Amino acid sequence: MTAERWITDLPISDRYPFYTRANAGEVLPDPACPLGWNIVWDATREGWRDAFLAGGTCEPDEVSVEEVVGSFGGYLYINASLSRIFGVRGPGLTPEMIDLTYYGDHPDVPPYVAESWHESEANTAKMAVWMQEVLTSDLSELLDDQRLANESRANRPNLRDLDDHALVERARSFRPAIRKLFERHILVTAGASIGPGILNAIAEAVGDPSLGLKLITGVGDVDSALPSRALWALSRLDEGSAEFAEGFEAFLVEFGSRGPNEWDIISDVWETKPELAANLIAVMRKQDDSGDPAMRANAVSAEREAITAHIREAIAGDPEASAQFEAGLASAHRHLAGRERAKTNIIKVINEVRVCFRELARRHGIDVVEFHQLLDEELEAFLGAPDGFRARLSQRAVEYRELFELDPPFIIVDEVPPLSAWPRRSEAQPQVASSTGDVLTGVPGCSGVVTGTARVILDPSDPLALEPGEVLVAPHTDPAWTPLFVPAAAVVVNVGAQVSHAIIVSRELGIPCVVSVQGATDKIVDGSTVTVDGAAGTVTVH
Repeated sequence: MTAERWITDLPISDRYPFYTRANAGEVLPDPACPLGWNIVWDATREGWRDAFLAGGTCEPDEVSVEEVVGSFGGYLYINASLSRIFGVRGPGLTPEMIDLTYYGDHPDVPPYVAESWHESEANTAKMAVWMQEVLTSDLSELLDDQRLANESRANRPNLRDLDDHALVERARSFRPAIRKLFERHILVTAGASIGPGILNAIAEAVGDPSLGLKLITGVGDVDSALPSRALWALSRLDEGSAEFAEGFEAFLVEFGSRGPNEWDIISDVWETKPELAANLIAVMRKQDDSGDPAMRANAVSAEREAITAHIREAIAGDPEASAQFEAGLASAHRHLAGRERAKTNIIKVINEVRVCFRELARRHGIDVVEFHQLLDEELEAFLGAPDGFRARLSQRAVEYRELFELDPPFIIVDEVPPLSAWPRRSEAQPQVASSTGDVLTGVPGCSGVVTGTARVILDPSDPLALEPGEVLVAPHTDPAWTPLFVPAAAVVVNVGAQVSHAIIVSRELGIPCVVSVQGATDKIVDGSTVTVDGAAGTVTVH
């Protein structure tokens, strides 16, 4: 690297100095482009802070927009110190419980050190009110947000008719919506852990802890599972037919905002690069009709309903437990589906920002990567004299691409090492492949046991190696990956947490899933035979 910091990097917070890539790597796996960080992530950081205040975790003077997340080497980091405050002040929670959710038994996690101001009776009381609202809210506000997101796409003008300044103005106009939608996303995501916590406790009380996972499987109405169903329907059509062509065009209008690394506007999505979706359809074509995701979802839903009836009968004599069970069940279903709806709403709006800047790059004949090296504050000057920026943007693009060679530290505490000290991916010692009998552990995602051939896929844009019935092993997942869950027999992911995208979608399809299996794509040899136990959170190598 020619510089020790990237141009959008933030300072370490003095009062919240512990940061992590846990969960952040699933949202932004790659370094964020400068323009995307300025336009989108500055707004999401404001929404994140709003959520800390709205949920009662912090007071306004206790957290600034600059503290909620970190940007180091261009990589997104979650402020783990703030997450621990949520654990300190949340009724029934502890910082150690939060740590377990994020890191499991990771050896590098620093111990929590209490300070006098961490405890706050007033904030604990506020959080108690919020938690009660989580159990009773119908999340109808997400439907309002959905209408807002859909209208942003439906009302898109012909971008080629807009002049340069109007394109910039339109892109910036979405920042208030992104802030509002992201606040909702954070609150719903935080609330998504409360209902399952109640269900797990009741499942343990009736003597079968494994039932907790099954109670939140196949809940239905999960927006991020809808692209998989739509792609499946297209895969059943003749590729050369008019019906397929019309259906594919409608698919791109409805779901075109989804794609790899969709949170960053520099990335291609299905609308800007339709072959990404076409490749997924090609994989699904290999599967016979028994792979219909709707059929699989119906099967796991029926199993969930049977288990629900079993537990209702088991606790029928305990009115208090029955009431807790019903509240937890309803809240879990609403919030797990709601988390995916909240994310879908944001992604649709972010895509409207993306297409504005794509049009600007096109008309000025600038490479997409180079164009997105602009800072928001430079846009007007660029419009006035674009040629004067070309050399500067070209050099930044070189430095930006160098960031991809860095292996970001999983945990940063107190001080960010200079970028020259970060390990290089090309120099990393290869992880030792697992041997016969080795058992890799992770976080349980969706129950079920499957033995099959492991297929390591590193890029969702090139998924054709995956055959029906194989075990998908992936570095991370987002909606660009989840259509691959349809032909897969099970899913194993390097990263993720208890309410990660991979887990929620795998539960909709009834596919055994284990996330946070560190180094899985290196340790599991492509083509080897493995057994995935989704309830135990293990992968056994045969």
